[in-house]
Amino acid sequence: MQTLNRMTLRFDSRSVNEAFARMTVAAFVAQLDPTLEELNDIKTVVSEAVTNAIVHGYRDQMGEIIVSARLLEGNFAEIKVKDHGCGIADIEQARQPLFTTGDSERSGMGFTIMESFSDKLKIRSAVGRGTTVTMIRHIKGREDVI
Repeated sequence: MQTLNRMTLRFDSRSVNEAFARMTVAAFVAQLDPTLEELNDIKTVVSEAVTNAIVHGYRDQMGEIIVSARLLEGNFAEIKVKDHGCGIADIEQARQPLFTTGDSERSGMGFTIMESFSDKLKIRSAVGRGTTVTMIRHIKGREDVI
């Protein structure tokens, strides 16, 4: 698929930057004229992926998170969230509902939520090198809603 437009953000792994990333990606994807539900889904997946990078990827240390988005022909949005943190030892286990490496306040539903709001979810990770989560979502848009 051909790229129609793209953007990249780089920021510190501070929890205050999660909202910045969520709103920036939503504003960028708004070019595809999504419904409010589609826009909320995009915000949710960005929020979950960035929060995972902060909480699990970097744990108690500061690092950099890179969020990129591409608008693709056919009204698709591709969003990548990348960190250079500790990585995921077992991706299949991490994708299981309720599994978490965080404290008891963590639900362990991050990847499950991302998967449910994406048409395609891909996770690449290497222990000690970081994780990249790629989400693709078709945007039907407001014109197609009856």
